[in-house]
Amino acid sequence: MNTRRLPIGLLIVFIDLIVYIFLGLVLLGYEDFYDESKGEYWGLKSMTIGQKAAYIGWYIWYVINILFILYILIRFFKQIRNRYFIKTK
Repeated sequence: MNTRRLPIGLLIVFIDLIVYIFLGLVLLGYEDFYDESKGEYWGLKSMTIGQKAAYIGWYIWYVINILFILYILIRFFKQIRNRYFIKTK
């Protein structure tokens, strides 16, 4: 096992958490200062530009995380397949 992978993996997880915390705090500000006269709750019409960016970014970040997890799983299963099963040519 490569010892350089662990610190890089921990750094990626740390950055991921920081992004989630930042987006969550921006969206928390929306919840705290929601005004019914501006539109439907969680509707894009009732949000400022920054809140819209955080709302859309939240879901984009979900997709990025899912793709990253799928990438890791694919690499893991390929490694298992190559290590424990006979390669046929």
